[in-house]
Amino acid sequence: MTAIETDLPKIVESQATLTGIVLRAMANTDNPRLAEIMRSLVTHLHDFAREVRLSEAEFDTGIDFLNRIGQATNDSHNEGILMSDALGFSTLICLLNNGDDGATETDAALLGPFWRMNSPRTENGGSIVRCSTPGAALFADITVVDEAGQPIEGVDVDVWQASTVGLYENQDADQAHMNLRGKFTTGADGKITFRSIKPAGYPVPTDGPTGDLLRAQNRHPYRPAHVHLLGFKEGYKTLITQIFVDKDSNLETDVVFGVTRALVGDFQEGQGPAPDGTDGPWYRLEHRLTMKPGEALLPVPPIK
Repeated sequence: MTAIETDLPKIVESQATLTGIVLRAMANTDNPRLAEIMRSLVTHLHDFAREVRLSEAEFDTGIDFLNRIGQATNDSHNEGILMSDALGFSTLICLLNNGDDGATETDAALLGPFWRMNSPRTENGGSIVRCSTPGAALFADITVVDEAGQPIEGVDVDVWQASTVGLYENQDADQAHMNLRGKFTTGADGKITFRSIKPAGYPVPTDGPTGDLLRAQNRHPYRPAHVHLLGFKEGYKTLITQIFVDKDSNLETDVVFGVTRALVGDFQEGQGPAPDGTDGPWYRLEHRLTMKPGEALLPVPPIK
């Protein structure tokens, strides 16, 4: 026990003794990691309430806010992830667990609330545009390498993005099932190639408690345009990342604080006919991603 716990009364005598009594009650937790986490959580949570002199009305508002986060979560929307993102907490966890424990930039990024398991298997060079979807064509060439810069063959790479109306297919009845989603496998050169549309920025959902918080803070709800990727192969730590459009006006004000310089892509405007012979504006993206040795684990999908 800590010093504060050894001289504690048997029952609560004041707010000053409460925290120690709570910690004492949890002292017999068998799981050492759970014990460490809960000890720190209770200590910081109690100190937070003391620091801001939290009123009873504010406490009630906070509990209601947490309840609303749960109530706003369903099979197609995860308000808990969205709130964590908007507080910068998701990015902090990502940085703490990648890039030499947050000391350097990393190719890792937020999973986001819209990844789905079992995206359609797609051959390299294929399209993830599965229905009529407006937007300039995008031809992507992504190379996956190890820490020595050598290509990694056999990496399953999930790709997903929102349409130019700012919605993922599971949010939009006008899009086909699994539109703008696909699963590719790197070849001996470590590459996947695919056709999509140049992504557009979009607002995060604001009809729940996260939206209420953003409005109260006078913050805009926009994410800069980006493409999501998830790389999976046994022997390597699963890479979850995003590639952002370099000229997007919201790169420096991403509502979920997900942009790092390592994640900004080079979206080059094409000249003449597109590589597939079609007319109209088109872009090319070439980007390299690094995977590190580690345990290959797939995340739990935030939505179904």
